[in-house]
Amino acid sequence: MSARDNEMASIIIQGKICDRDNICDCLTVGELDPCAIVIFGASGDLTARKLIPALYRMFLSATLHDPVSIIGCARTGYNHDTFRAFLQVACAGDEIIDMARWQEFAARIFYFPLSYDSRQDFLELASLLDTLDQQRNTRGNRLFDLALPPSLYPVVATMIGEAGMASQFEKGRGWSRIVIEKPFGRDLDSALALDQTLHQHFQERQIFRIDHYLAKETVQNILTFRFANAIFEPIWNRGYVESVSIIAAEKLGVEHRAGYYEQSGVIRDMFQNHMLQLLSLIAMEPPSHFEAERVRDEKIKLLRSILPLHDHRANNQEAIILGQYGPGIIDGQHVLGYRQEPGVAADSLIPTFAMLPVYVENWRWQGVPFYLISGKRMARKETQIVIQFKDVPHSLFRDILGARVVANRLVLGIYPKESISLTFQTKNPGARMCMRSMTMDFRYDDVYTGPSPEPYEKVLLDCIQGDHMLFWRQDGIEQSWSLLTPLLNECEECQGRAQRLHSYAAGSLGPDAARAIVENIIT
Repeated sequence: MSARDNEMASIIIQGKICDRDNICDCLTVGELDPCAIVIFGASGDLTARKLIPALYRMFLSATLHDPVSIIGCARTGYNHDTFRAFLQVACAGDEIIDMARWQEFAARIFYFPLSYDSRQDFLELASLLDTLDQQRNTRGNRLFDLALPPSLYPVVATMIGEAGMASQFEKGRGWSRIVIEKPFGRDLDSALALDQTLHQHFQERQIFRIDHYLAKETVQNILTFRFANAIFEPIWNRGYVESVSIIAAEKLGVEHRAGYYEQSGVIRDMFQNHMLQLLSLIAMEPPSHFEAERVRDEKIKLLRSILPLHDHRANNQEAIILGQYGPGIIDGQHVLGYRQEPGVAADSLIPTFAMLPVYVENWRWQGVPFYLISGKRMARKETQIVIQFKDVPHSLFRDILGARVVANRLVLGIYPKESISLTFQTKNPGARMCMRSMTMDFRYDDVYTGPSPEPYEKVLLDCIQGDHMLFWRQDGIEQSWSLLTPLLNECEECQGRAQRLHSYAAGSLGPDAARAIVENIIT
């Protein structure tokens, strides 16, 4: 093998060259601080399905530093043993997880029952953490994870602060950080109120606002793809790009979340967080350095460049399309419409589908439509970003082919397969000029056969590191709600609201009004 071949057989990661057949070193980030991880809402679904399995996988792969203490807190009357048994059943249900070392991991798990509004309970929790710090040498480092309904975020954050657990680097204590899940409020006013409450006891650098979409490998790879490959960045603009589509289609309905969904709808559930984050990564300007604050600065600049979403007529934009799924067939089974789901009002006008045409008013993207699309009970679960390039400016082959030459298309697959594919034109062998589209594919599963961290493993690892790269900053929250709150007000308060809500059959590609665009993206 030549020197050039050896060079090509290597991967440069975080300043290191890693052999492509052995990328295990890429899973680690050096030695982490020991810490206590306190999970509020520990008896709930998020803890059992996501957080504890993620922590256990980190333990198995040695990416979770030891010593570590994991303390579950909830109103349920567990003790240490019954809580560990509850979590064991949840982890054992995942066929991928090796349970051989569960007991070793479980010895690091504890339980403390409390009432979320009881100051005395939180003072006793603080005393327990001090004791565990001394016994297990976790050096006073604490990560507080709020796996709770959003209504409890202000209550629990306040109680943590009043019990003296939010302060850091005082009296020999280490760092203290708080993790909250989306939604970060339900509009601009509530987001500002939540932020004010959090900042009564926590500084901005202590707050980690999770969007687990950002921990998916393809999403993280967007910046690498754009800024580490000279062939793409020069054409990443209005001169070459016809449109950009970001779609997150789901087969599931509201399931057991009707109470939450009736108060949120698809725009609050998906667009304020996931969809705008994906848009910012695709459209942002290059940061000067690959550092959390520099990257987040560019995201904010992008969000500030978006034209108002609610005033499409004034901005000569296409109309927003809202929909709600009705009865239909998925995988051969009849399924209920949204209004027939348990807990949903019979006359509900909550949208379960939305297509938002977004325009970015800056030099790079002026006039290029970004279609943000998300819906429940669609034909299949699929999340991808499609960059549609413009037609060639002058077709040499129009007289020969008698047809339009299909323009190039770049697809970044996020689910079900994490992949990158580029479609281009080639000539078929033979005497006649016959062209066809071909695709170059890169699929993560085909190249990386070793262990790959799940999204929650990545975000928990970053929280312990104190790395904010994949997390929302407060000014980003405010800007996203500034964009969406006027739109939500218009959709929820306008006359003729029912007429603007398009019905679509479960198992379809969404409302007829959006069908052509959706079909062009995912078929």
